[in-house]
Amino acid sequence: MPITPATATHSSSNGNAEAILLELVDEDGTTIGTAEKLTAHQPPGQLHRAFSVFLFDERGRLLLQQRALGKYHSPGVWSNTCCGHPYPGEAPFAAAARRTFEELGVSPSLLAEAGTVRYNHPDPESGLVEQEFNHLFVGMVQSALRPDPEEVGSTVFVSAGELAGRHAKDPFSAWFMTVLDAARPAIRELTGDSAGW
Repeated sequence: MPITPATATHSSSNGNAEAILLELVDEDGTTIGTAEKLTAHQPPGQLHRAFSVFLFDERGRLLLQQRALGKYHSPGVWSNTCCGHPYPGEAPFAAAARRTFEELGVSPSLLAEAGTVRYNHPDPESGLVEQEFNHLFVGMVQSALRPDPEEVGSTVFVSAGELAGRHAKDPFSAWFMTVLDAARPAIRELTGDSAGW
């Protein structure tokens, strides 16, 4: 993982994992503190900063990932290309690029901000709550994927029509449609009207 001022405090020289801290925010997205990741997701949830990435190929198809079965939150469900949480003090754009590389082994050839969305989605399977102020990013991917199997179970590129069919039969993350709908204006600008997003 690239070391930045924000990530340096979250890296351990002896390889032991530290508690992961998230940025707590108010309704305007202003940082008001920090909380441990699992604690922030316990009901009723604490509003925290997050990001969601939507990457497309040259044909305008969206890259979906199936979350690995070993993940504690929403395992095995399909979701957008990448999502996660910036470390305290880390810019959402930097976090989105970092996490996309960590999970999928690629750096986007283009990555642009696509607004924010605030939501509250309980996950009935785990009992955890996604209470998030989410920064959205859209972009392009043009290199071969090298997914981390501890994070990603599978990947697939889908057209808008294929997504509708898949969403009707496969389990998706509780937040997926909320973030997709919020990102649609930027997605249409990126992919063009003919892609159907």
